[in-house]
Amino acid sequence: MNNWQPTASIENLKQRAIVMQNIRNFFAKRNVLEVETPLFYPSTVTDPVQKAFQLGDCFLQTSPEYAMKRLLAANSGDIFQICKAFRDDEVGRFHNPEFTMLEWYRIGFNLENLMDETSDLLQLVLNCEKPERISYQQAFLDILKIDPLEADVNILKNIAASHNIHLSDSFNNEGKDTWLDILMTHLIEPVIGQTKPTFIYDYPASQAALAKINPDQKTAKRFEVYYQGMELSNGYDELLNPDELEKRFHQDNLLRKSRGLPERPIDEKLLNAQRHGIPDCSGVSLGLDRLMMLVLQAKHIKEIMAFNMC
Repeated sequence: MNNWQPTASIENLKQRAIVMQNIRNFFAKRNVLEVETPLFYPSTVTDPVQKAFQLGDCFLQTSPEYAMKRLLAANSGDIFQICKAFRDDEVGRFHNPEFTMLEWYRIGFNLENLMDETSDLLQLVLNCEKPERISYQQAFLDILKIDPLEADVNILKNIAASHNIHLSDSFNNEGKDTWLDILMTHLIEPVIGQTKPTFIYDYPASQAALAKINPDQKTAKRFEVYYQGMELSNGYDELLNPDELEKRFHQDNLLRKSRGLPERPIDEKLLNAQRHGIPDCSGVSLGLDRLMMLVLQAKHIKEIMAFNMC
């Protein structure tokens, strides 16, 4: 009889509203424009890891990224958005298929500038220490004593086995990036960012997603932020070359096909926006529900959402 009630307390919802207002004030003081873009869209990410909900010929968006970049091409200037996003993924302590995302783009910012601003926002909202920064390569060297840029897949498999990480046989044919992700998730994420947020930057070039590649050609201009066992955000120095972007979309679809996943339509409007010209910029997405879990020291995501899916 009580299944109608919200999963979060009213006090938690009041605190959530305060945090949302503080975030909006943070960007208003920096003259960053708040925008809204469609949640229901004819294309979606091609990334084989992200699972989008499909309704007819359209998709619920996993991120407002593509539409926001079209605004950048139309000379919007610096922009941010607080919106719902959807991913057809696991449901659990840190995951809900419908969640709230903060995403913003800063014209003329490089990755260092964006890490500085993300650091400022985290310190404001979490009242935490200044985050530390460590390269992806150094994190693996420090914790697992291997160079992730040079180690082959067999070395990665052996490290997993030595730490009693035993997976189904279906993983045996997976490539290096899958095994790097496994080691990151199981052995590195639980160690880093325990007392203060930690930026992991310069991911392998093969994990660039929509970020630029560094001059060394081995790493990408990308960062993620971890704190107390949670991944909070993902930032890029944005790739602006439409030919390279289209190539990556096609590569993603080939990988999807090899895994028995449906290919995704490529967003031609985004490519046309890039051909028109998007100003040099960096952008970052941040999970606001997870951020609220940290603010309120919640044990489960349902404690900070009015209603969750389960």
